[in-house]
Amino acid sequence: MGRGYIVEDVVEKYLSNLCASCVTGLLIGQSSSQRDFVVLAVRTPQKDAAGQGSPSVSRRAGNSLDHLDVEWVTEHARQVSRMLPGGLSVIGVFLVTPPELSKEAQNTLRRLIFAVDKHISKGRLWSLTEEDVTEKVTLHICSKTRKVVCRTFDVRDPKSSAKPADWKYQSGVCTSWPVLTCSVGLDLVFPVLELHVLPQDMEKCMKEGLQTWAKQIEDGLCLINGKTMPGEVELLAGQKKNAKAVQQTFQAQILIPMADPQSEQRSTASVKVCSGSLTLTGMVHCRAYLHSNKPRAKHATEVIKRDVINTVSSRVEMFLEDILMEGEDKGSVGVQQVLPRRVFAPVPGMSLCVCDYMFPDESVSDVSDRLKEMLDWETPEDSIDTSQETVPAPTIDLKNMVVQKNLKAESTVDARPKTPSEEPTEAPKSHKTYYAGVAMAVAVAVLATGTSLLYLSD
Repeated sequence: MGRGYIVEDVVEKYLSNLCASCVTGLLIGQSSSQRDFVVLAVRTPQKDAAGQGSPSVSRRAGNSLDHLDVEWVTEHARQVSRMLPGGLSVIGVFLVTPPELSKEAQNTLRRLIFAVDKHISKGRLWSLTEEDVTEKVTLHICSKTRKVVCRTFDVRDPKSSAKPADWKYQSGVCTSWPVLTCSVGLDLVFPVLELHVLPQDMEKCMKEGLQTWAKQIEDGLCLINGKTMPGEVELLAGQKKNAKAVQQTFQAQILIPMADPQSEQRSTASVKVCSGSLTLTGMVHCRAYLHSNKPRAKHATEVIKRDVINTVSSRVEMFLEDILMEGEDKGSVGVQQVLPRRVFAPVPGMSLCVCDYMFPDESVSDVSDRLKEMLDWETPEDSIDTSQETVPAPTIDLKNMVVQKNLKAESTVDARPKTPSEEPTEAPKSHKTYYAGVAMAVAVAVLATGTSLLYLSD
């Protein structure tokens, strides 16, 4: 017996309204050890005129899927993943084809699901656990008979073969899913070795720093409603089974423990001269949803921590993408750039929200247009919540450095002879260790009320 998928009935209505003979799309939901939940289906948007004006699936002589635009589908999946709060993710893909392409569709779906998972996972900063489900779902729909074939693949096994799965529609799947919220303050510093840097060098520097910070978040202590909860405790313990389904809200707080001065563990650092730095500061709002099928405290902790990491990582990626797209020098000594702030929009007919990132020069109408393009639904502008992140807005300061687009790569190589001070040394326990190329500061984790706690590792 394969995995079971409980699917929101609005997904059935959405799929049945897809009239085109060839359509690709994403399946969004949440996986658990016992069963998976699908709450959204989103078709792949067509490319605009600048993108050759071709749909995600183009067929030669109407009898082949060879020219399906895999790159376009995977990029859409990456963009949609950024718009999902904690607990929600792309867990599968679907394909609608005419009957004559049904056999070919299965191979195409296999190729798609592996490509999508690889593209989404590429920049992920948090680590998978043994309990994470690595089976992803593929759904083939015949455009004429509407017959559905549901199969899964283990994306961690390149040789994985298709397994049958049960696809069952149900109403109100996510009506009572609890939501966790958490506001997090950032104060991260990324040392830069050279005054003049290439965007690629800055990208490497920031990603190395974020990896260290993400590990601190993963290892941090998470309080739920101000209390520590054993991992195996049910989050909704005490709730009556026959009680009316009501969505509960929990406030989370992530504490970064200080280093134990009595610890025998010693760290090493490569001491280098840094000419400048990148500083990431500000407040970010995090939100995560958890299925209501006996969710445990450890799962709640996991989804909110991952959302903290994802939202910061996404904004840094946008900042770096903006720099790489610029043709001229982007930054100079003392430049400050405001990062996009996170806004939330309700999913039509559900108790869930998705998010988007609004740049300082954008308006709510831009967000509404992007939701339409990426998620294929209309969102009234007055329903978009822009109040969760106000001040201080997340910013990146470029200090004592210049980002040059056309700087030759070889000019950034440090050709100076190495001095003894630049050799790896063992850092004493009584002094703060500054790592070249990684974050020197840690996150400030706060409650939604705004009370802050700062923990700086020595």
